[in-house]
Amino acid sequence: MAVPMAVNSGASLWGPFKELWETVDGAILRRQSETVHLLDLQLKKHKPHFLSLFKNPPKSAEQREKVRKASTEGIAIQGQQGSRLLPEQLLTEAFILSDLFDIGELAALELLLAGEQQQPHFPGLTRGLVAVLLYWDGKLCVANSLRTLIQSRHGKTFTLDLSEELVALTTRFTDELMSQGLTKRILTLMSDISVTREFERLQKERGLGNEKHRKEVSDLIRECRQALADSLFLWTCQSPLNRDDTLALIGHLETVTAQADGSLDSVSLALVMALLYCLDVSFIEQGTEDREDLLQALPLLTERQYVSAVHSRLMDGQPWKLPGLQAVCRLAWALALRVLSQLPQGSALVEFTEADEALADQALLGDVFLFMKEGILGCNAFAQEEFYVRRLHSLITDFLALMPMKVKQLRNRADEDARLVHMSLQMDSELPSSLRKDLDHLMVLIGEFYTRDPFGLELGLEFWCPTESLQHASLQGSYLGMALQRPPHKQVVLSKFVRQMGDLLPSTLYISYLSMLKGLANGPQCAHYCFSLLKTNGATHSDNIQGASGSPVSWEHFFHSLMLYHENLRRDLPNPDSAHYRHPPLRGITQRELEGLTAFLQLLNTIITWSENARLALCEHPQWTPVVVMLGLLQCSVPPVLKAELLQSLAAFGKSPEIAASLWQSLEYTQILQTVRAPGQRQAAGIEVELNEIESSCEEYPLTRAFCRLISTLVESSVPGNLGAGLRVPGFQPYLNFLRDSVFLPFPTRAYRRPAEKWEVADGVLEVFHKLLRDYEPQPSDFVQETVELQGERVPTHKPPGHSIMFHLLNDSPMLALCLSLLEEGVRQLDTYAPFPGKKHLESAVLHCLCLLDLALQKEVMFMDLLRESQSSQLVSPLEQLFQGVSPQTRRADHIVNIARYLYHSSSNPEAAFQSARILRRIANYPNIQIRLVGDFTHDQAVSEKLMAGFVECLDNEEAEEGTEGEDDVDRPKKVARIRHETQIHILNLLITSLELKAPNLALYLLGYEVKKPVASTNLQDPGVLGCQRSCLHAILSLLQRGTEKRSGPVLTQQAPHLAELCYQVIYQLCACPDTSGPTMRYLRTSQDFLFSHLQHLPFVLTENQIAALSQMSWLMKTAAIELRVTSLNRQRSHTQRLVSLLLDDQPHLQHAADGESGMEEDSRSVSGFLHFEMVSKVRRKLLSVLDAIDFSQDLPELLQLDFFERAQIEQVISNCEHVNEQGHTVCNVKLLHRVLVAEVNALQGMAAIGQRPLLMEEVNSILQQVVERNRVRRSLSAKRHALQSWRSLVETLLTACPADLIPADDRQLIIRDLLLDLFDKVLSEDAAGELMSIVAGAVFTLTAQLSQSVLSEQQGVGSEASSGFASIANSALHLILRKLLDFILCTGGGYQRLRAHLYGSLLYYLQMAQKPEEPDTLQTAGKAMWERLTAPEDGFSKLQRENLAIIESYGKTLMEVVCRDACDGHEISRMLALAVLDRILSIDRQNQWLLYVCNSGYLRSLVESLRQDDAALQSLLAPQPPLLKPLYIYESKMALLTRVAKSGQGAVELLRCGLVAQLIECQVFDMIPDSDSHRMMRDPSGFIPSPIDRYRQILLPTLKLLQVILTSTFMNHQQGAAQVLQWLIVHADTVQSLLRCQDLSLGSLKELSLLTAIISKTALPGVLEMGGDINSAALMEFQGHITRFQRLSLSLLGRLAGSERERLLKQANISSPGDSAERREEMEAAMMQVCANIMEFCQTLLLQSSSQAQFSICLFSPSGSEPAGRDGARSDLSSSVPSIAHSRIPSLGLVLYLLKNSAADFFQFHQSHRQSLGKLQSLEQLPPEELKELCQGLVSGPGGVEKISSVQRSLLARRRLVQFINNRAKLLALCSYVIETCLFVLWRHLEYYLLHCTPSDPKDSLLPGSSLFRTRLADDSLGALQAGAGRGVGLSRVSQQDLDLLKGDMAAGFGEALQRKLLEVEGQYSQVRSRYTFIQALVRRIRGLLRQPKS
Repeated sequence: MAVPMAVNSGASLWGPFKELWETVDGAILRRQSETVHLLDLQLKKHKPHFLSLFKNPPKSAEQREKVRKASTEGIAIQGQQGSRLLPEQLLTEAFILSDLFDIGELAALELLLAGEQQQPHFPGLTRGLVAVLLYWDGKLCVANSLRTLIQSRHGKTFTLDLSEELVALTTRFTDELMSQGLTKRILTLMSDISVTREFERLQKERGLGNEKHRKEVSDLIRECRQALADSLFLWTCQSPLNRDDTLALIGHLETVTAQADGSLDSVSLALVMALLYCLDVSFIEQGTEDREDLLQALPLLTERQYVSAVHSRLMDGQPWKLPGLQAVCRLAWALALRVLSQLPQGSALVEFTEADEALADQALLGDVFLFMKEGILGCNAFAQEEFYVRRLHSLITDFLALMPMKVKQLRNRADEDARLVHMSLQMDSELPSSLRKDLDHLMVLIGEFYTRDPFGLELGLEFWCPTESLQHASLQGSYLGMALQRPPHKQVVLSKFVRQMGDLLPSTLYISYLSMLKGLANGPQCAHYCFSLLKTNGATHSDNIQGASGSPVSWEHFFHSLMLYHENLRRDLPNPDSAHYRHPPLRGITQRELEGLTAFLQLLNTIITWSENARLALCEHPQWTPVVVMLGLLQCSVPPVLKAELLQSLAAFGKSPEIAASLWQSLEYTQILQTVRAPGQRQAAGIEVELNEIESSCEEYPLTRAFCRLISTLVESSVPGNLGAGLRVPGFQPYLNFLRDSVFLPFPTRAYRRPAEKWEVADGVLEVFHKLLRDYEPQPSDFVQETVELQGERVPTHKPPGHSIMFHLLNDSPMLALCLSLLEEGVRQLDTYAPFPGKKHLESAVLHCLCLLDLALQKEVMFMDLLRESQSSQLVSPLEQLFQGVSPQTRRADHIVNIARYLYHSSSNPEAAFQSARILRRIANYPNIQIRLVGDFTHDQAVSEKLMAGFVECLDNEEAEEGTEGEDDVDRPKKVARIRHETQIHILNLLITSLELKAPNLALYLLGYEVKKPVASTNLQDPGVLGCQRSCLHAILSLLQRGTEKRSGPVLTQQAPHLAELCYQVIYQLCACPDTSGPTMRYLRTSQDFLFSHLQHLPFVLTENQIAALSQMSWLMKTAAIELRVTSLNRQRSHTQRLVSLLLDDQPHLQHAADGESGMEEDSRSVSGFLHFEMVSKVRRKLLSVLDAIDFSQDLPELLQLDFFERAQIEQVISNCEHVNEQGHTVCNVKLLHRVLVAEVNALQGMAAIGQRPLLMEEVNSILQQVVERNRVRRSLSAKRHALQSWRSLVETLLTACPADLIPADDRQLIIRDLLLDLFDKVLSEDAAGELMSIVAGAVFTLTAQLSQSVLSEQQGVGSEASSGFASIANSALHLILRKLLDFILCTGGGYQRLRAHLYGSLLYYLQMAQKPEEPDTLQTAGKAMWERLTAPEDGFSKLQRENLAIIESYGKTLMEVVCRDACDGHEISRMLALAVLDRILSIDRQNQWLLYVCNSGYLRSLVESLRQDDAALQSLLAPQPPLLKPLYIYESKMALLTRVAKSGQGAVELLRCGLVAQLIECQVFDMIPDSDSHRMMRDPSGFIPSPIDRYRQILLPTLKLLQVILTSTFMNHQQGAAQVLQWLIVHADTVQSLLRCQDLSLGSLKELSLLTAIISKTALPGVLEMGGDINSAALMEFQGHITRFQRLSLSLLGRLAGSERERLLKQANISSPGDSAERREEMEAAMMQVCANIMEFCQTLLLQSSSQAQFSICLFSPSGSEPAGRDGARSDLSSSVPSIAHSRIPSLGLVLYLLKNSAADFFQFHQSHRQSLGKLQSLEQLPPEELKELCQGLVSGPGGVEKISSVQRSLLARRRLVQFINNRAKLLALCSYVIETCLFVLWRHLEYYLLHCTPSDPKDSLLPGSSLFRTRLADDSLGALQAGAGRGVGLSRVSQQDLDLLKGDMAAGFGEALQRKLLEVEGQYSQVRSRYTFIQALVRRIRGLLRQPKS
């Protein structure tokens, strides 16, 4: 090592080996195809380690020196810069470790450093102890890798079905190893490594820690040896060893010794089996296709030296340490030679093959069969390897088949010996010494060997030759259907052996033969054959009278004997009361007979356990009646052992439900357990006495255990409720009492000769309790005390046994106390980690206890509810509260802690850990207990760490595997892996449940958060940092992080999908909960980079478990959404940027740039993306590929096809069985449904029902399958919904919550386009599930809103110049989006109306994009010639709008139909949106297609007629407290639409035809004006609900607008509309007049007035009445009156607004709401100007209608020129100068003049501000920030709102506000100019009349101030007839000459030069482009002319 030595912190003796093992395991055992390449690299790298197996790096002085200096000079560590100083202590430990394992100093140092790093995984151990574990773990990884590599080789025995290239790779590699002496190396290591020696060394150096550490170390060492031995065994299975290696193996076996019990240890067994496979040639008989190649490779056939060497070695007389082992090897060799001698190649080996007989003899002398039974079968490991079993099977069968003469010799020898024994017995002499028991041993071996069948191979079938043809449906024999074929020769020989051995069987072999048969009957088919054999054996001798002398091995003989025993012993039945009962005379059954009976009972047991047919056939046999005889024998005085066997046989019979029912009754009848006391009987009898007196004194309890077994079997089928009826209270209770009070409760205090039996008894009785409670469902009837008639009195009945157990468990009973103390004892024993007798049964008993508690917790809620409802006096406490009790052993409340401690033993006891987790999870549902639990768990530091370690260990377990449901017959390792997995699931569910409760809770403690301080103050760290213990959070993260660095993504998501889903859920909950969110997200972001590393692997695709994959993604996306929101809020731009680009980029990520460079990268990328367009291929955006993973289609289960059940009823039952599960899905409880249906089937009576039963059950099965499928569909849909919902929230967060500038606008639009189009494609596919549509619609809505916003802001940002393309998103894309959107609307069909609401919203947003933004009115545009406007190019907006309309129209009537239908009825929101869509489309539909459809299809009429129905709802809205505002909103939407329709002449006419005005006339809501003062108090504090007067206005204003629009649109045939509207005015005249008289002119009332006056000005005209058709004169007069009143009120209103109140109102507006004063003032000004303009228009129309010439015109104003204010135009005392009675006075011409002046003044003011604002708009960029803020103020709500928005946003808002202001001013200018024109006209007309045509009357009649009316005069008589009281004379007589003179003077003064100049200037500035040019000029000239006229 000349190079500077750096230390590998992963430890070169552990890290690399761990990696090697993971690769080997992945490639070979897990079949991961991608690891094959890695495997090749790893093998090349580690070849030296395999060659020098387990050799450690040597020590060296140089290294020692370097390590010694590490504390002063430091040492370099790989992967870290610079060198690191290490503490002295560490170096000392390194030297100790180096000496201890004899490894190099650097290697030792590395181990210690790695130990320090791994320490959090081993709580409670120091780094040195961890280093010891790592050292051996490294060795184990090498050994395991070697074993697995060898296992994957191609060969003669088995195959792993791997790819050829992989097998070639491993075969080549292992061949090289073998050729370099691997075998010898392994054999050397076998001798060198031993646990005891290693432990001594470790002990000396204090290298052993607590019990757990010791156990782990010893396990590792044992596993190392085992793996090495297995490597040799696996090698020889596949291919033989060469000569030297074989001899070396034999040499090693010569020295092997046995364990204390005579059996081999597992390592030696593997080596023995290796040799046996070396000598195995039986595979030659199997004709596999590669047989020839295998023969070529077999040295037995090809190498003479090999045979010779092995032969001489085994013939060698030198005895081995284990002679039996030598005998086995010799037998195997003899059989191999025998096979060889039969092969053609064997002729060359004659000299050896002839020795086979001699070898076999030698083997027999060595007691070969005895050793096989004791040495090989006695080893526990034997049953764990299938190929051991197969090899031994072939050894035994080959011996029987290949050496028949030997077998015959054995039989002859046995017969001979039997005779000798018989003689010596008769002569009472010594037994001869020369007896050999070879055949005996052989039979016992066969019996033992085939009795165990751990793999269900049923190898014993080879011994049975099917003689009868197999037509039995129950038998699927290996020869099924081929009964005519001849069985193989070997099978014939073997079956002959079985039969012949049974013929004339000597008594000495009887028991052995029976035990052989017992073995051979093991298995369903074998049992049947054996049953037949015993049947036929007896049948041949049936002609014998006694029948007993038939074959002794037959049913006949056996049952006959039993009956005889029973006959004999029954006579001796003692009187129970007699004193000598305890010493019964044991004549009758001798010991030998006892053994024989026992043997036969065991055989019977085996057969009837396996074969149901045998069970029923024997039981129903009329002569034998086994059950009766056995029960009879049980009553006799027979040894307990025999009674136990009899009970076991009864238990076997009881497996059939048919037999069980009668067995119960027989059991009760025979009083085996005395349940009925005879009167006067002093003491009990039966089994209770046996237990208390005989078994207790013998300290052995076979009978009690057998009784428990029998009851356990019987309760499985059912417990008859009427058991013992008539003699006692019926029921199971006495049995339960006996088991509880006599067996269970005293079991800890009894004495046991065999310590293990204590736990066997506990296990047996707890198993019964477990079954009883498991099958118990609390019923209401259990809680009602019923009585039964018994011997003339009523006695209470017994409850079901489960009820009784429940009751005991829910009270502080001895039974519960014993269960809890048993758990405590169990965990204490397990904590020792030492083996002890009965350990297996203790574990089983503990498991039953845990199951009992779990069941009790599960059923207690229902139990207690029923108890409460029944009002019974029984008291129970919830179990979780009883758990809080104090334990008598420890004096602490630690029951739950004890239960939790089982998690710490999950590695050795997975089931107990699983149950423990289940119980904890149930307890976790109770919040009050959680807080106490946290206290109990954290009370003692050591216990707390241990518990945490237990939870973490369960979660960390690498062996856990997710299994699919219903795999009941899986092998043990799979089952354990599944249980481990379930445990993890329960722990995660426990965390999920707890996290929902308030802190402190268990989850916070287990996940490592602060429990004693505020949770938010937690500072999460990696384990080991700052003394942080490894918590469940670390475990969950490490589970999830496995594989995230590889391309394939997190391993867990594929291997354990459900587990991964829960892990993600826990993390989401931690991030979503406000307390834990901060610490968790910080930790995930900084230490783990969790989200980025997981999101980059989205989408997770699991073909077979789609549901779990979707759920995993859902939780992950929800977490990501939170992260995006949080990082955006905290301005952590780089984090947000990283995630955003990961999710949205469509450029492939080459390498993740460092955070600092990301900004640069972004900029350059957009440029480069533009330039190198072809070079970079796009990739799919992450968000889109996640969407792809959500399959929108859902296969639904077909309808049930039922023949027997009624479908409707079944559906009802199914819905009754439905419940909401933990995930919130509604699913059907399949088990409950099964129970209900089976009960239904069982309830059927009659023969027909019995015959139909199989068919019925089949149908029940199909119903259940259907329901399971339905549940799956529901879960699948719900998972899809959840995933889609999460996807949507992630998308919405990305687009709305993240800073807008992270995604450039052009990208943003493209992203939204992609998302929208993909969503549409998926949702519009044929088979998309309707359940997902609503979420999609919601997402579409958000996306369209964002798109619209983005496009509009881009448009505004660009300004109006760039009209080339419409935004960054191409028009074609927009059209596509529109098309898909419309398709989506149509595909939703009739249903889904609420869903369409979203789509209409989207459509509105979409159409909004083509709406031209408000342009500022510069007052210049009108100057353009008409031609210019017509030829101007089409701008982007109108183009898009035109194309949109074309697309919408292409959908024709279908779309119209859907929208119109939604607009007319259905859900309110959908209606409003549909109305809005109609409105929008009508507004752009130039061709009026839609309008025609709406009119023609009757939808318009229906809408109009619905107004009448709305009336009542609207009236209710005016109550002080309105119910809901819905009707108001719908009404507003309707009116908006109708107004839109009315805007076209065609539409307006159609509306009138539909009777719109008639409907409005009938509405009474207009007459219900609320009293404004009384409702001031009722204001809604939030300001959301408007006050009643505002609500009234919201109802009135739309109607007025609509009427106004109708009047405007029907102008051509104006009168028809006007007449109808006039009718509306007259019907609601009171309302109209009160509005016109309104005192308090607020902004609202001004708006009402502006609309009202507009209508009046167009309708209250003399001509209108004529259009009304034929009206009688009385009505005419009344109408005339109304019209006149409207005219009068209008003029008086003008008086108020033009003069008196104007200034006051504007001031008031400023004072009342200074906040939004500017806009409010603008609105007030506009409204007032509008009212004035309307009234002036009214005056003008009246004047023009009356006559075209002034002399016949009517007069509206009195001839008084005085202005309302002072002469000089001062406006100081406006309000006082015109008193309020002026309502009724006729206004004077002075008022008109005054209005004219004011309007002119206003005009210039408005013009000025309009110009200024235009200037600001043009130089918007240069405006100071303060001014910008001020402009935005009105548009942003909330305090500080302006501060929060970005500068871009701010300038957009300022621009919008300026445009609004400019346009407002432009409107005001138009109104001013109109008012000026009309005023001039009215002035001119009146002056002309007064000054030219009027004849003054007498001065005394001058106009009185109080006169009520100035009579107007009419020139035209035809009109005069209509004008009420219109006498021309009356009017004329009132004006005096003086009045006229005064008028002329006032006018001349008022209409001075200044005013005239101003007016001409107005025309110059404005009217040129707007109005009739020179109109003002002409009028001014005429008026001036009139005023200058000389007096006539």
